[in-house]
Amino acid sequence: MNRTVRTAVSALAVTGLAFGLGACSAAADKAADEVDKAVAESYEVTYEVTGTDLLSIDYHAGDGSAMQPQVETEKKPTAPWTKTVKLHGIMPPAVMPVSTKPADLVCKVVYQGKVIKEAKGEQAMAGGCVAASPVFN
Repeated sequence: MNRTVRTAVSALAVTGLAFGLGACSAAADKAADEVDKAVAESYEVTYEVTGTDLLSIDYHAGDGSAMQPQVETEKKPTAPWTKTVKLHGIMPPAVMPVSTKPADLVCKVVYQGKVIKEAKGEQAMAGGCVAASPVFN
């Protein structure tokens, strides 16, 4: 009987924890959206990708929200590839290339002539180049 009670109590605790974490996540998303709306400042970044055998490049294009930015994809791009976009608020600039030969792959996020994020090789494919919004720097 004690084992049944412990199992039931554990299940209830896990369920409560899951709901609690979900509520925290929703609250964090809402807070980020409110900050994003409050920060009306826009900024431009240029994404740069070099390498061979590029299959695709995904990048934050400027629409959407900070928590759910619009992602555009360019298929079979020619390297070197550059794209300048206008982002707003706390939306993070991000570019994520995919290549069959990642050894020579390089991605960069450039803001006001300075590289604010750079990744090379496998790191460029695994996580791309995602920078913090320069609005707060």
